[in-house]
Amino acid sequence: MTARELDAAGITDPSLRAAYTASRLLNARHGKTYFLATRLLPVDRRAAVHALYGFARYADDIVDDLGAGASTGERRLALDALERQWLRAVRGEGADEPVVRAAADTRVRYGIPARHFTDFLTSMRSDLSVEEYPTYADLRSYMHGSAAVIGLQMTPVLGTVVSRAEAEPYAAALGVAFQLTNFLRDVGEDLDRGRIYLPLDLLAAHGVDRELLTWSRRTGRRDARITSALRAAAALTRDVYRAAEPGIERLDPVSAPCVRTALVLYRDILGAIEEDGYAVVHRRAVVGRRRRAAVALRGLAGALAARTVARPGRGSGGGSERGAGRAHDEAAVAAASGGAVTEHRGEDGS
Repeated sequence: MTARELDAAGITDPSLRAAYTASRLLNARHGKTYFLATRLLPVDRRAAVHALYGFARYADDIVDDLGAGASTGERRLALDALERQWLRAVRGEGADEPVVRAAADTRVRYGIPARHFTDFLTSMRSDLSVEEYPTYADLRSYMHGSAAVIGLQMTPVLGTVVSRAEAEPYAAALGVAFQLTNFLRDVGEDLDRGRIYLPLDLLAAHGVDRELLTWSRRTGRRDARITSALRAAAALTRDVYRAAEPGIERLDPVSAPCVRTALVLYRDILGAIEEDGYAVVHRRAVVGRRRRAAVALRGLAGALAARTVARPGRGSGGGSERGAGRAHDEAAVAAASGGAVTEHRGEDGS
């Protein structure tokens, strides 16, 4: 976490500053799209977004990346330990893990209901035993805790121009759209973990089952039925994006460019998947750096314009301070987007 972000957020306790910084590092390392979009938020709100992402990423890493030799039981024990720390933090008793301290502090600062975190941990725990979902309704139940609640956690941080209750359904839908995009992009990697996150009834409608997907992953061979099913899953995901998009205009105008940028970049993954011939069983599709940079810089222009309207000039001193902040943000966005000089198909770990 930069000192500028921490100071702007009013986070002065040294141990809390360290906790927020640890969360920011997780976001920068793993959530390239989210981290890039976060750069477009007003500086005083970024720490909270990093804290929420850091907590979610930490739990997800227990489920998927604790270690190649870790058993399901060991992962479950680690999740249990995380939840105990979280509950202690909610009660104000403190926690050892930095990401827990930062998320608990953010929850209090923004009045985020504790149930959103509990629901999230419940879905993470289900990943240890549930390997597939028979219907889209079953998958939606899982995604309430794994994705929709992330949008609900974010809503008070972003701010709204309507009641929170009116904005929340759109925020939840956008969380679901992001996760459906991840599921489609990561079909092959999830198969390696024994999981299928695309609804089995959707796959079956196109003649696809686990056996066929596994065969395709193992042999590297394509099958038209799989392509057809993946195309249908992409269409379903685009429908969810369309349902979520009207929520952007309900957000605080200084936050809206951040969310719009995240939506465009993540929805672009669907385009990259299509351009790559729906080969996600075999490789991950990513959005190139040039496109990421173009979207990010457009978002930055919108963010700076919104901040100018929200905080008009206060004379030469204020203008100078804002100019320095603008230069800082422009440089950070350019660095986060990887620049626009060369096209690169590296991993987007968001």
